[in-house]
Amino acid sequence: HVQLVESGGGSVQAGGSLRLSCEASRQSYCMAWFRQVPGKEREVIATIRVIDGYAIYVDSVRGRFTISQDNAANTLYLQMNTLKREDTAMHYCAARPCWQGTYVYWGEGTQVTVS
Repeated sequence: HVQLVESGGGSVQAGGSLRLSCEASRQSYCMAWFRQVPGKEREVIATIRVIDGYAIYVDSVRGRFTISQDNAANTLYLQMNTLKREDTAMHYCAARPCWQGTYVYWGEGTQVTVS
């Protein structure tokens, strides 16, 4: 079992930046950031393979967001730059064994609001 705790959300003006953090109770193999707005499905925005740092981004955030990891601290990050109003959402950290297709461990989420 892996426990995930997100932090770093908040309110920011459009064009600003935030960095989200996700502290894991132990190292996980594949991790991701998701986001969800009320009335819509949760969507994946960035994934990373912990073993080599290989990252994938959804088109809406590519070039603005960067997913990264500190393996020594078992911490996942999401640097969000040039934020837009449509980035407003609850952001969640998730983890899974890479051989498993479904993310099985989730944090409680951290709210990002862009005005």
